Amino acid sequence: MAELELLKFKQKSLRLSEPNHSSRQARLQEDTYFRVMRLLQDDPDLTQRELAQRLGVSVGGLNYCLRALIAKGWVKVQNFSHSKNKFGYVYVLTPRGIGEKTKLTHRFLCRKLEEYEALKQEIALLRRDADLTQSGKPN
Repeated sequence: MAELELLKFKQKSLRLSEPNHSSRQARLQEDTYFRVMRLLQDDPDLTQRELAQRLGVSVGGLNYCLRALIAKGWVKVQNFSHSKNKFGYVYVLTPRGIGEKTKLTHRFLCRKLEEYEALKQEIALLRRDADLTQSGKPN
């Protein structure tokens, strides 16, 4: 019985959270944009290598993301002679980028809260399953 409930829960979760592959990709891209913009807002002097390391992505992947953010007008590159970056530039969020980051933050938070609630439900089902197994009762 508990296994059937867990299976139904997982199917429902998948339907809600993964309607199709392209929206999953879009959310992943949006999460990456959010994380890059958050790091840049906190420390615009970071090099691409440092950003990539903090995000756990390749430098090439980060470069692709930065180019997209620059093309959208959300980030701009400024020359800055006192930068620790050997090329002497910093990445700065534009006013439009700050507004977009606020929207991304809201959507990111909503997704993470949904994931948290889904995990809490799955953990409760697993605990109940484990309790039934330990007590010797059949599922």
